Amino acid sequence: MSDNGHNTKTIELPASISVRDLAQNIDASPIEVIKTLMANGVMANINQLIDYDTAAIVAAEMGYEATPEVPEESAEADGGEIPLWRQVIAGEDTSKLTNRPPVITILGHVDHGKTTLLDAIRHTNVVEGEAGGITQHIGAYQAEHNGRVITFLDTPGHAAFTAMRARGAQGADIVVLVVAADDGVMPQTREAIAHAKAAQVPILVALNKIDKPNADPDRVKQQLAEVGLVPDEWDGDTILVPISAKKKMGLDDLLEAILLVSDNTQILANPEGRVIGTVIEAEIDRSKGVLATLLVQNGTLNVGDVVVVGNSHGRLRAMFDYHGRQIKRAGPSTPVSVMGLNEVPQAGDLFQVVDSDREARAIVQERQATKQVEAEATKDAVSLEQLFDRFQAGELKELRLIVKADVQGSLEPIVSSLKDIKTGDIGINILYSETGNIGENDVMLASASKAIVIGFNVQADAAARRLAESEGISIRLYDIIYRLTEDIEKALKGMLEPELRKKVIGHALVQAVFRISKFGNIAGCRVTDGEIRRNAQIRVIRDDEAIFEGSIGSLKHHQDDVREVRQGFECGILAKGFDDFEENDVLECFIIEKVPMM
Repeated sequence: MSDNGHNTKTIELPASISVRDLAQNIDASPIEVIKTLMANGVMANINQLIDYDTAAIVAAEMGYEATPEVPEESAEADGGEIPLWRQVIAGEDTSKLTNRPPVITILGHVDHGKTTLLDAIRHTNVVEGEAGGITQHIGAYQAEHNGRVITFLDTPGHAAFTAMRARGAQGADIVVLVVAADDGVMPQTREAIAHAKAAQVPILVALNKIDKPNADPDRVKQQLAEVGLVPDEWDGDTILVPISAKKKMGLDDLLEAILLVSDNTQILANPEGRVIGTVIEAEIDRSKGVLATLLVQNGTLNVGDVVVVGNSHGRLRAMFDYHGRQIKRAGPSTPVSVMGLNEVPQAGDLFQVVDSDREARAIVQERQATKQVEAEATKDAVSLEQLFDRFQAGELKELRLIVKADVQGSLEPIVSSLKDIKTGDIGINILYSETGNIGENDVMLASASKAIVIGFNVQADAAARRLAESEGISIRLYDIIYRLTEDIEKALKGMLEPELRKKVIGHALVQAVFRISKFGNIAGCRVTDGEIRRNAQIRVIRDDEAIFEGSIGSLKHHQDDVREVRQGFECGILAKGFDDFEENDVLECFIIEKVPMM
């Protein structure tokens, strides 16, 4: 950073930078940066990456003249955000980077043998502990093969994997996809593949249950090829290892394959660098307090370090390895159970080491303040209505979709039609398509990938709707294919109007009618449920039939003008354009909302 002789300072900015790092570089608070971004039509949270042009605009408003930084090497894969811990490693001194053990997560369809495989590896290849060491389950363990260590996340299931990724963690370096040789590619297998591909993590297939008489490996290989995982023996780039987890066959081959993929993937860290990592799981223990399992991803974690994770912080009083042995330090790719945090963090939260308790408290307070700003203004999820604006603001390069349909006969033409849509520079990326109703896993994948869920002749179950509402995920349901494709096309062109819906917020019963010469008839009412709002609309219902719909002109409680009147209270209502009230009329109060189809 330099001063060019005037009031404006110059600053070098990379091709992309997180909001937090930009704030630090221009001596501003993250909240100031977020507000400036909002004023320029860009919604971004504190850890989100923004491009050079956007960062330069913010810097200019803060008195800095930006120039592009010449990157040594591009670290970002197409279409995905770099997890924060990878950004940290990318910023380390390359001369100090060393290979670290690969971190593996195991995904696959239920009953295909994920847990059996984890147990088989644990019992045959786990690094030996000292005699008398108390083994405890800490959600991760390390195995050894040919003198090299491999870390396994003992949290099978793509729900846990995606929950971590939704928080920017991406805890795994390699995904081992377990597919049963007698069953083949199933719906959850396809979901797992979609999750791994969206996370841009290498996939290695463990073809399990090959010892069973009805195993049909060739059929499974064909199915895998159809979903984009072409086996290496068919000149593809997916390593497929036949195993039997139950009979412990092929485990060494699988570990060898993991190390092979690891050697072809840069899995590096600086043991002396900034300490950062991911929460694997956490709980409250009655005798020990908050116990959290952490995966160190860069640097070395020590007993006595002050850790900040989410809205919790604390000085580490003790650390234990996966054998339950007390240890003093833990390097990259090491899972440890720690004591000392003041609150239970969430799985997938990123932790970092800071210099003091005071700094930790300041970071937590800043996060809480930033969260209030973000809650109102910055949802990573995108609705179809916002799509074109966010593309123009440089936030989106493609529209990501998850498509669910009632039957395969509907799904195939929908997917084909969507892929054929060509509009300008915005592409369509169908992350996952499957038959069946919309469930929680679909919404979780959408949340982690900033996607929209499209349903055709299906419903979203109650749990999925609740999760979608809390995560700000748009679910759109259709029963006519051309309407579906038409909406997507309009969204890509920036022409899709928000859908409006009437939401009833209360009812009132007319108990008397008063005549005021200046205004006409006023309905004297008692609110029977909900509330009546002055800026809302009303529908007059008489004998179960709506006879008028329009705006409220005036709302009074006794003699006072009021904004709203709640259940159990009396009020006087004057309607615009209607005064033919009668006793026992029901007044239904409603508002017009802009909502995604649900």
